[in-house]
Amino acid sequence: MDSEGKVVFTEEQEALVVKSWSVMKKNSADLGLKLFIKIFEIAPTTKKLFSFLRDSPIPAEQNPKLKPHAMSVFVMCCESAVQLRKAGKVTVKETTLKRLGANHSKYGVVDEHFEVTKYALLETIKEAVPEMWSPEMKSAWGQAYDHLVAAIKAEMKPSP
Repeated sequence: MDSEGKVVFTEEQEALVVKSWSVMKKNSADLGLKLFIKIFEIAPTTKKLFSFLRDSPIPAEQNPKLKPHAMSVFVMCCESAVQLRKAGKVTVKETTLKRLGANHSKYGVVDEHFEVTKYALLETIKEAVPEMWSPEMKSAWGQAYDHLVAAIKAEMKPSP
């Protein structure tokens, strides 16, 4: 962030994010599902954070509620990254951020969950666009994700 509180995201970072998102966008449902499968492989207990997975006898990857949820999360992460430089801030609607903050707080999401998700997101993107992947792209996506998480955490209220 600069002295005025605006996010610093360079043109180069924006170009890397925009270019890779334009390739991934058409597969966002499958990539979102891959993202969540990776999260569950790394941290199996995270399945318990989702009411529709908690007591379900269906494997997570076959649960009909997971794919739409996963796609919306993946698209939100990517769209917010694409808008970051132009807007100078995370551009998820304020009402959505408040809901995300409240839900993440209510379901017991902690810093480690955000870190696992970041790792899984970067791995998912790396596998989706291997010919484009570079340390610079990893850094751009990582920074964009960090800004989104900071915006969500700012809306997380400690439970009473």
